Amino acid sequence: MSPEEMRQIVLSFPGAEEGASYGQPAFKVNGKFFTRLRRDDASVVLSGVTFDEREMLMEAEPATFHLTAHYKDYPMVLARIATLHPGSFRNFLERRWRKIAPKAAVKAWDAARG
Repeated sequence: MSPEEMRQIVLSFPGAEEGASYGQPAFKVNGKFFTRLRRDDASVVLSGVTFDEREMLMEAEPATFHLTAHYKDYPMVLARIATLHPGSFRNFLERRWRKIAPKAAVKAWDAARG
């Protein structure tokens, strides 16, 4: 996946807006952190990942999922966009989106998808 493909997937979610975080491209939904690109290691920050899930992901796919000391105490994992499957990325984002989007937006999204 390229940074532009990543951006298109993120912005496909209702209410997703571009911004900046730590001087890097970032995205919010409903004023809350959604994800951001880390240019220094070409990774995205995936939020809402439990510590157990994070360990499993890093063990199963170490070329994709990793961590820095900054994120070790947060329910997050980093994923290299070059090896992250777009469908997996979309699934991580949907899980996060459902937690931070307005309830009416989630209801409308579900209704539109049948």
